Amino acid sequence: MMPMKKTYCHLDQFKRDRLQALLEEGHKKAVIARILEVDKATVTREIQRNRKKIRQTGGTRDGPYRARLAGHKAYVRRTYARYQGKQINDNDALEDYITDKLKRSWSPDGIAGSMKKKKLSFYASKTAIYAWLYSNRGQYWYSYLYSCRYHPKKHRTNKTQKTLIPYRKGLELRPKGAANKTRFGHYEGDTIVSGKKTGSTAALSVLYERKAKYVGLRKIDSLAPCLHNQAIMSMKQPLAKVLSLTQDNGIENAKHYELGIPTFFCDPYASWQKGGVENINKQIRQFVPKGSDIARYSPSYLARIEHILNHKPRKSLGYATPHEVMQARHLLNPIKNTRVALRG
Repeated sequence: MMPMKKTYCHLDQFKRDRLQALLEEGHKKAVIARILEVDKATVTREIQRNRKKIRQTGGTRDGPYRARLAGHKAYVRRTYARYQGKQINDNDALEDYITDKLKRSWSPDGIAGSMKKKKLSFYASKTAIYAWLYSNRGQYWYSYLYSCRYHPKKHRTNKTQKTLIPYRKGLELRPKGAANKTRFGHYEGDTIVSGKKTGSTAALSVLYERKAKYVGLRKIDSLAPCLHNQAIMSMKQPLAKVLSLTQDNGIENAKHYELGIPTFFCDPYASWQKGGVENINKQIRQFVPKGSDIARYSPSYLARIEHILNHKPRKSLGYATPHEVMQARHLLNPIKNTRVALRG
């Protein structure tokens, strides 16, 4: 017999009363779950979310589980969630503002922060926007979110470690201002490749400022190290200050020493250590889907992607945009940026 698929469920008040009684009798959660005929995770979640909280100096601590209080907390949470969605549905100006920003690839957090920063006459929190997007009324706009991953990707560590990078320096040697993001001018680099089925060798070179979150894009015909270097130097031209560069161990970075930029490398098979550019790659994939032939994208189209990403408000920047931060810190040179596909 195949095991029954586990499903998420809420407890009704009768089961909450039984849960309280069983806890007071000292039964373990696994036993309680069998008695209530629910999964153990349901019992654990119910206790964690709806138990009493006791205030004390420095914060709160968990108190005992009380069924009547738990039922009230669950009711308030559901009512608030429904109201948040209704709040957007019933305010045309608010809904228009949210949908307009979603079409510009803004995140719900960026939209909420922008409304608060501008002190608009309407407001919805990022939680409310997400709740609305998951509802029937807002479901259409959910496709404008750049990522649907709710948990960090697990990192594989069982691969054989090797490196082809000469004069390689690890992250442990990186300046402190780059490691803790307290100084501007420290960048991360990466590449995005065409889909295997296309047979294309074209790729994108990506440059990302760790603190200001500013991004640059260039198309290259292949991952040849010389082309990748040319792309980096092209993106470097309008930048007033490039103090360091963090890369992975891809073959395109083999000639990093020719750049004249202090370059540091992630551990083998640990590209997540440059999480900023990895995250921006996900946002780029909204415009350049996986499996596509990058050779088909024009420099003007890539410039448009750059513009969108660099003019999105970010929570970590106080809801300023990366472009605003770069300008305020005088990190951009007044140099016209010429865009060409770099060919071998």
